[in-house]
Amino acid sequence: MKPILEFRDVVKKYGAKTAVNQVSFQIQPGKIVGLLGSNGSGKSTMMKIAAGITHPTSGQVLIDGIAAGIETKVITSFMPDSSLTEDWMKVKDAIAFYQDNYADFDPAKAKDMLDFMKLNNNDRVNILSKGMKERLQLTLTLSRNAKLYMLDEPIGGVDPVARGKILDAIVEYYNEESSIVISTHLLQDIERIFDEVILVKNGKLLLQDEVENIRINHKKSIDELFKEVYAEC
Repeated sequence: MKPILEFRDVVKKYGAKTAVNQVSFQIQPGKIVGLLGSNGSGKSTMMKIAAGITHPTSGQVLIDGIAAGIETKVITSFMPDSSLTEDWMKVKDAIAFYQDNYADFDPAKAKDMLDFMKLNNNDRVNILSKGMKERLQLTLTLSRNAKLYMLDEPIGGVDPVARGKILDAIVEYYNEESSIVISTHLLQDIERIFDEVILVKNGKLLLQDEVENIRINHKKSIDELFKEVYAEC
């Protein structure tokens, strides 16, 4: 089976700093994968490379067998840790913007997600709470019929109620023939939705494995393993 996402010996340098250091892994279709690491570990850089926003210094990233770049943006839906919307927009404006710009945007799915998220079409983005803004970001991202979804810290800084709603929506609305990669350092609530996890530290790959294998072999939850690995970070 062809991987949805593949890193091959990827290096990314910013001047003298190496943000990603010889990273290789594959993600197969139908997986929800946690990309885990402390702040500054290289998670966001890896996501931006896969999204075609920046390019590796060396190595190769493939999305469904195609080199990551302009061509793969049509099959990749990326939710960065910065806003996808403008403050002047209403929720319906954000939906219309995505529908105009992405041929794979599914308005019916977006409507269902807005109802599920309890978002009002006429609410302005600038009056939404942080949690509601995260719900809108997720709605925009998952309403595309993409092959690869990447969510960069989707539950960072939101309250437990919003966090639960966001996690429920990820499970409910992602396309099971695609894959989702979620970067986070907040494991306690989110590990329940992961099929696999990838651990990175100082730009290097430490581990990739199925969640159940980790629980059996390490006799720890993902959160416990994370705290052990990153205790000094």
